[in-house]
Amino acid sequence: MSGLNGVLPVDKPSGPTSHDVVATARRALKLRRIGHTGTLDPFASGLLLLCLGPATRIAEYLTSLDKSYAATVRLGIATDTDDHTGEPVSVSEGWRELTEGQVREALEAQTGTILQTPPAYSAKKVAGERMYAAARRGEVVERTPVSVTIHSIRITRFELPELDLEIDCGSGTYIRAIARDLGEALGVGAHLTALRRTRVGRFEVGSALAMEALGDEQAVRAALLAPAEALSHLPAVTLNEVETSAVLHGRAVAAPESVPSTGPLVLLSGQRELVAVAERSGAKIRPRKVFA
Repeated sequence: MSGLNGVLPVDKPSGPTSHDVVATARRALKLRRIGHTGTLDPFASGLLLLCLGPATRIAEYLTSLDKSYAATVRLGIATDTDDHTGEPVSVSEGWRELTEGQVREALEAQTGTILQTPPAYSAKKVAGERMYAAARRGEVVERTPVSVTIHSIRITRFELPELDLEIDCGSGTYIRAIARDLGEALGVGAHLTALRRTRVGRFEVGSALAMEALGDEQAVRAALLAPAEALSHLPAVTLNEVETSAVLHGRAVAAPESVPSTGPLVLLSGQRELVAVAERSGAKIRPRKVFA
């Protein structure tokens, strides 16, 4: 498929890795330049944003978007991976004595901006290596807690030892760690048995393309988001023809007073096409990434 340039929302099924989805898309679309904007664990399903062609250059502005998940937690069993793919490390029947109020209180303690320890089996890098690689060799890697923001955790099903959750959180949050920490707080252990990403920023999984439809050119083009549309969460400035020409040549233009002083900006042509991603510098807007 020629001329593809934009962001393609894909509904990843449970099983393949995020890299597998990218590899499948490269073969189906006959396009080499494809990247994703946030890894999903193999057992997880849901929304994966693929950047195609020149739009691979905007991936960094999508990775930090807030996300939503639907998750199922099993209390009473802790595993070494914090999900159902791992080996049990502890088993407890203590969940039988728990009340919904106790569980809600433990979940509430995890909301807000907190320090969260990444799972041992995670893609986070330590000394240049993915943590899961060292864990698979049986090595113990020092895990440094990182600051994450969890906006809300809602219980949608309470049938112990299982419960279903809906979670809204910032980028970098590990849902497996929420399950693990819930089990530890309740003293019974816990792990994740199902996970589905339902939202990234304003993009919903309901409008995503099924992975098996990647070979359907009409469906792909219908689902493909133009780069400017994919970046609609950023402040935008529409340029006139003279300003557009200047920016395309890498030159700064005057900044309207309404333009924020920090953070990335989207510069659009009169036809609402992406011209550049830029930043304000005093009274000027300076392009950082220019798109022909």
